Amino acid sequence: MRGKQAPKRELTPDPKYNNIYVTKLVNYIMYDGKKTTAQRVVYDAFEVIGEKTKENPLDVFERAIKNVMPSLEVKSRRVGGANYQVPMSVRGDRRYVLSYRWIITAARSKKGRPMAQKLAEELISAANNEGEAIKKKQDVQRMAEANRAFAHFARR
Repeated sequence: MRGKQAPKRELTPDPKYNNIYVTKLVNYIMYDGKKTTAQRVVYDAFEVIGEKTKENPLDVFERAIKNVMPSLEVKSRRVGGANYQVPMSVRGDRRYVLSYRWIITAARSKKGRPMAQKLAEELISAANNEGEAIKKKQDVQRMAEANRAFAHFARR
């Protein structure tokens, strides 16, 4: 790597819930710099969550993110001409990034409904430890468990 690493930018909390993690969700959903559209999608999804679960949408959202966060993942490592899938623990920032990415990808893969409804359903199911994003997390964890024999390569 050349030069210095770029400094982390401080995010301003979103206007409605005053929460940095909601701002991150809005930023991940945003396409082509259309932040107001992304905010409308997220806030509508939170309203749907509130109606369906009769709980605080922020609590459901935080529980969903926490449930989807992986603790282990595999990274490809080249040792002596062979590539090994080496299990490694996931850093804090990356855990959040992966959980957001999996939830949004799962919501976008559903067809036939507005994004707000798809996102709300995925967040609710992730909060209840089910759904596509949870399945993705379990696949990643299972892969890491299966390759535990190569864990000694991680210390190189």
